[in-house]
Amino acid sequence: MTEAQRHNAIIELLQQKRHMTVAGLIQAFDISPATARRDINKLNESGQLRKVRNGAEAVSVAKNHWSPMDSEQSVNHDEKTRIAIAAAKLCQPGQSIVINCGSTAFLLGQHLCGMDVQVITNYFPLASYLIEHQHEKVLIIGGQYHRDQSIMLGPQDELSGIYTGDWMFTSGKGLTEDGLYKIDMLTAMAEQKMLANVGKLVALVDSSKIGQRGGVLFSKAEQMDYIITGKNADPKVLDALRAKGCEIILV
Repeated sequence: MTEAQRHNAIIELLQQKRHMTVAGLIQAFDISPATARRDINKLNESGQLRKVRNGAEAVSVAKNHWSPMDSEQSVNHDEKTRIAIAAAKLCQPGQSIVINCGSTAFLLGQHLCGMDVQVITNYFPLASYLIEHQHEKVLIIGGQYHRDQSIMLGPQDELSGIYTGDWMFTSGKGLTEDGLYKIDMLTAMAEQKMLANVGKLVALVDSSKIGQRGGVLFSKAEQMDYIITGKNADPKVLDALRAKGCEIILV
């Protein structure tokens, strides 16, 4: 875990617990007392926490943008976190990673923050998060901002050929043996333009969406290289997807 990743994790833990002692940080992150105090000092100086005697406490920071976790934090959050962690493990230093919209994709971006990877996205909340947390390599696909989906959409026929990635991570409203479904046609069409320019396509779908149809068929099963989902996913659907060449990662 890099320093930037650890700092992000400390802030997230403080948001849950509101207060942590130095000893608690040492135990939670397996770090030395000197590292724990240094982390507290740095985060205190940047205003991300408040340094107190023998520890730190959370600060209430007004958000300047919407986060997908505001509305979806309680919906399969633990499973989505495991999916995001498994997805991050696929990425190697120096690679380019395309991340599309969705709460699980946002969690993936959080786990990649601070790693030596270039993140390519048109998802405004994720781009804002990475910039605020000083991720060094962020490439934002431009265009008109669509508030309902929190994405940027532009002349994709011209722009899609510019952006290439080793991986594309995307999610949807449902996944069957036919493929991955998205609810919004504009979002699906914009992302489809990128498919020809990425090495591997990975679907991040929590188990409640396995077997569900709805909206637009974004990608046929044969186009997907990996599917990362929860262990409670319908095994019959997963077997059908494996038969079509998809590698399934259960978390």
